Amino acid sequence: MLRYHLPIILILGTGDSGKSTFVKQIELIYKDGFDQTKRNLYKTSIQNNLLVHTQRLIQGANGFGLEFKDENLEIARILLKLNKTVTDNEDYEPEELFDMIKTLWDDESIKDTFRRRSSLQIPDAAEHFLNDIDRIGNEDYVPSDKDILYCRIPTVGIKEVSFKVNNYPWKLVDVGGQRSERRKWIHQFEHVTVLIYVVAISEYDQKLYEDESINRMIESYELLYNTANTEIFLKTNCVILFNKMDIFEEKIKSVDPICCFSEYDGGFDYEKSKKFITDKFIDVATNKSRKIFPFYTIATETSTIKKVFDNIQSKILEEHMNTLGLIEKI
Repeated sequence: MLRYHLPIILILGTGDSGKSTFVKQIELIYKDGFDQTKRNLYKTSIQNNLLVHTQRLIQGANGFGLEFKDENLEIARILLKLNKTVTDNEDYEPEELFDMIKTLWDDESIKDTFRRRSSLQIPDAAEHFLNDIDRIGNEDYVPSDKDILYCRIPTVGIKEVSFKVNNYPWKLVDVGGQRSERRKWIHQFEHVTVLIYVVAISEYDQKLYEDESINRMIESYELLYNTANTEIFLKTNCVILFNKMDIFEEKIKSVDPICCFSEYDGGFDYEKSKKFITDKFIDVATNKSRKIFPFYTIATETSTIKKVFDNIQSKILEEHMNTLGLIEKI
């Protein structure tokens, strides 16, 4: 009798790296997508996030010393003091709140603040929602697939997704990337076929949500080093997904990675900086016989993720077929 061991992919990364977006793409591409119950949950999160992002932009504008238009001063004051949940503000109907957010988003001080968001805890995806407030603030709003992919909800605990590609079964295990969630990872290490580690390559000039004294990319590098070189992972092949390549390509034109890596000397050159960061992460392995495969992604683009995962699963299967654990005689 033959027994086939289900390949298990463990996906890791620091908070806001895009790993949960990758998992959502897998659900969208290889499963049934998002049902109405899930869309309703995302609707609540997206609308609440819209308010929270606006509040952070107001705080940022104040911190930068930027001035609102006179007619928007009161709107900024009102929005800043509201609860972070849209439906918890009894003095204002959701429609009124979204009208105020729309008005303030058109204020140049808010636009300027958003352009300087690297020093604030405001996700790049916020612009997607802020540019479409009328649709998102509508009472009958139903999140699109794209909205769900852009929506950031930190992973709490452990999530498992079972799916098939060309009738071949896989299991993907996603665990929280926030510092408070990482202690749960150890329970998922056993029997992992491949580790997928997601790096937000554009975040070399940004700080952690949990500790604004620490650079996000340095934290990501150190986490990969400590995880990949844990004894149980020493022989496990690894895929590194360098995510947010579109944002990186734009940012490198004006922000030198030397702000993160003092040894970097390539300036604002896209190819040099990309190679430097790639080599930095690939060289993390102390076991040089273990294979590390780099891929470059934009996690919110479904077609890109499908191509990347097709390549990943081909490499995983090739490696997996060569192990004695794939087919075992009983």
